[in-house]
Amino acid sequence: MFFDNWHGLIRVLIVGVLAYLSVVGFLRATGNRTLSKMNSFDLIVTVALGSTLSSIIISSEVALLEGVLALAVLILLQFAITWTSVRSRVISKLVKTQPILLLKDGVFQENAMKVVRVTQDEVRSAVRQQGLGGLEEVSAVIMETDGSLSVISKDKRGSSSALDGVSGVS
Repeated sequence: MFFDNWHGLIRVLIVGVLAYLSVVGFLRATGNRTLSKMNSFDLIVTVALGSTLSSIIISSEVALLEGVLALAVLILLQFAITWTSVRSRVISKLVKTQPILLLKDGVFQENAMKVVRVTQDEVRSAVRQQGLGGLEEVSAVIMETDGSLSVISKDKRGSSSALDGVSGVS
């Protein structure tokens, strides 16, 4: 239960170091965007990379080269999709969700909230986390493409140009 043999421990040590170095090399080659969490697609790839890395290290049924190839495939696909989505609106719309307005000038946008399955309590929580005590102090609450909630207070609204591209903003 606690120890089977030295071979297993040595394998984890060697494969773990080599797999880790492979990931670091791949990430350096493809840039910071690979592990960003700008949208749900990015988050899925990040989780998949972690899961694949752990499988390589722990499972003796996964050969190091197979695991490294799996990591390379995930990272290269992520790179290809993000590279293409920056250059093509069609691909961008396929892989990314649009930010959506959930609260405008202190008023809940009920239809939008139903679409993204967010409750009033969750919006209020995001407002409180920004140190605001009342919804009347809030210009907008937006669900971002990564699922996080952004709160813009009325005193920080400015020209509202940051809301360009947000669904529900007119």
